[in-house]
Amino acid sequence: MSSQTNLSRRRFGGLLAATVGAAGTPAWAAAAQGKDKRMQQQHSMIKPARLREGDLVAIVAPGGFTDDDAIAKAVRNIESLGLRASLGTNIRAVHGNYAGTVPQRLDDLHAAFADPEVKAIWAIRGGSGCISLLALLDYALIRRNPKVLVGYSDITALHLAIGRQTGLVTFHGPVASSTFSEYTVTQLRNVLMTPQDSYTIPMALDNHRRAQTQPNFAIRTVHGGQATGRLTGGNLCMVSALAGTPYAADFREHILFLEEINEVPYRIDRMLCQLDLSVGFNKAAALMLGIFEHCEAAEGDTALTLDATLDQHLQPLRVPAVSGYSFGHIRHQFTIPMGILATLDADRQTLTLLEAAVS
Repeated sequence: MSSQTNLSRRRFGGLLAATVGAAGTPAWAAAAQGKDKRMQQQHSMIKPARLREGDLVAIVAPGGFTDDDAIAKAVRNIESLGLRASLGTNIRAVHGNYAGTVPQRLDDLHAAFADPEVKAIWAIRGGSGCISLLALLDYALIRRNPKVLVGYSDITALHLAIGRQTGLVTFHGPVASSTFSEYTVTQLRNVLMTPQDSYTIPMALDNHRRAQTQPNFAIRTVHGGQATGRLTGGNLCMVSALAGTPYAADFREHILFLEEINEVPYRIDRMLCQLDLSVGFNKAAALMLGIFEHCEAAEGDTALTLDATLDQHLQPLRVPAVSGYSFGHIRHQFTIPMGILATLDADRQTLTLLEAAVS
């Protein structure tokens, strides 16, 4: 047998291996099976019970430390919704810049999920430190006791981890000590207390007015079109920090939403590069960016502008992409149910939830 024949057979074998999986499944079929598996996992999402007036809400501090003024404000906010508030045992604990040690913060979270009277768990603030809890959370306990979990910023770590490990729908929304606006309260109620089978979220008029003098508040359509997918994402810093871990946002075929605060453009560029390299933005159904607050370079700096930095990543995409939607570290923000099916219309600049987020 000639060496040329052996080479041809080796090349044929290589081609065959490239198109057939380890179990003899063609590559295109294996990809389809992977998509089907992801869709099945997505459809197994657990919806917590809707909130009703009089329900008890546990206020916890899973990240940064808090103080009595913030606690009093959080209680007032929750009571203004017709709900009752209870405080985590360790909410006043301080350990460096964290709200107590890891065991203390875990204890309050676990106690809130385990308490049958508690119907919702609301983070009093973001800060930092939630990522330290992820490997130690009792996900089986959470799965057995599905409840509303609300917060944003550093709470992104909890949203992503709990969603990946349990399937529970959680809520990217204001922290309990936020300064609530009428718009924010309306969006909270519409998602958590008076759910609809289909709900188009309006953008905040006050944010539109601010866009006249603050360009980061302007809604921009970088790529038009419509896309439907499940919602995932959160604070850019946390989403990028979790890339490559068991708690990362798998945003393939999802609407990926991102927001940030106090990060200069080159750092935003680096975090977006990390996400694009780890998964690929074109594998998402769409990209929906919120308000990036205080993220411009210092005056006189030779850095790119915020919009130019974002556009480096959005313009090459083949999927709908928008920026300036009403969520982020801002007063007028809407609540985003993580894992819920939605349609982003980049031409009309709307987001429509296609199912109720609570049962």
